[in-house]
Amino acid sequence: MTRTSYDVLVLALVGGGVQAILHGLKRVWEGEPDRPVVVTGYVGVVYEKLADGLLLRHGADLVLANSRQDAERFRAVYEGVGADASAVTEVALPFLGGAAYPGEHDPYTVVFAAQPSVPDSRRDRTYLLNRLIQHARLNPEREVLLKLRSKPGEHTTHIEELPYQKLAQKHELPANFRLVYGNMGEVLDRTDLMVTVSSTAALESLHRRVPTVVLTDLGVREALGNHHFVGSGCLASWDQLDAGHRPAPDEDWVSRQGVVAGGGSYASAWDAVGERIAKLLARPGGLPPLTPYYSPATAPGYLPGILARHHLGTDGSPLPGAPTGDKDPGPVRQMVRRAARGAYRHGVQRVAPVIRRMGEL
Repeated sequence: MTRTSYDVLVLALVGGGVQAILHGLKRVWEGEPDRPVVVTGYVGVVYEKLADGLLLRHGADLVLANSRQDAERFRAVYEGVGADASAVTEVALPFLGGAAYPGEHDPYTVVFAAQPSVPDSRRDRTYLLNRLIQHARLNPEREVLLKLRSKPGEHTTHIEELPYQKLAQKHELPANFRLVYGNMGEVLDRTDLMVTVSSTAALESLHRRVPTVVLTDLGVREALGNHHFVGSGCLASWDQLDAGHRPAPDEDWVSRQGVVAGGGSYASAWDAVGERIAKLLARPGGLPPLTPYYSPATAPGYLPGILARHHLGTDGSPLPGAPTGDKDPGPVRQMVRRAARGAYRHGVQRVAPVIRRMGEL
C-alpha cells in the first residue's frame, strides 16, 4: 500500500471496524510515511454512544463532524481523555440538497416521515397512525402523506418489525390520505409541513426551509432520538398541529446542525476537507504513524476483544486461522455463508417479530 496507488482511504464502517483497520494499517504501514490520508466519520446525526463511537474512530487523520455542534462535541471528548483532537474536521450533513421551499402548494401537503424502529411498540405506532388519519379527516382540503422507508419485502439496513402498511390495513382511510414511497427529496418538493418523531428527514426539510415539526406526543426522550431537537423550535404535538400551530425554527440551532455550514454556504461546506487532505499529502517527510487512542496500555480489557472480533491481535497482526484475502472461499464455505445470511435475515424479519408479539399476549 503506497501513496502512488491512491491518496485517500475512507473508512465507512462501524466504530469497531474502524478501530480494527486502524490497528491493522498501523502495523502494515510501520516505517512507511508515504501512505494515504485516512478519513472516517459518520453518515448522519450522532444521537447516541458519542464517546464510545468517537474513541473507536480516533487515530484516523481526519474525523469528519457533520455540524459545528458535532465538531465541538467531538473535540471535547478527545481532549477530555487526553487524546489529540486535531483530526476533527467540520463539514455538513452529506445528504442535503434540493430547491428551497417556494411557498404553499395546492393542495397543502402534510407529510409524516415514518421510521422503521422509532417508536418500536405497536401501541405507539398505532397511536401515531391514528393521529395522522385524524389530521386528514379534520383537514379534508389538505393532502396527508405517510412517507414510508421501504416497500414490503425490500431489504433495508434497519428491519421494520411493525410496518405502517400493515397497521393501515385495519383502517378505513380518508380520500385525502395516501401512503407514499420513493426518494425523500422528491417528496419534499411538494411538502408544506414535514412531521416526524426524529427522522433525519427533519434536517433535510429544514435545509430547504420547509416548515418542520418534531413530535412530542410520546415524550422527548433519548430512546426516540427527538432529544436531539431540543432548542430547535420545531418541537410540537399533534394537538398543537390540529389547532393550527406552525413551527418557527431557531436559526442559530439550525446553523449549528450542519444544515448551513462553511460560512453559510452548503456548497462550500466540504472545502476544509480538501484543504486539509492537500496539506497532509504535502507534509514534509510524509505522514506520521497512525496512533489510535485505544492501545494495550489505555484499554487492556477492551481493545483485545474489539480486535479479536476482526481476527487481529493487539499488535494489529492477523491471528492464527484468520481468513486471508489472497484466495476465494471454497464452494462449501460460500454455500454455508449464503445459508447463514438467509437464516439470519429470516429470523430477524419473520421469527423475532412473531416471538415478540406472542410475548405481548
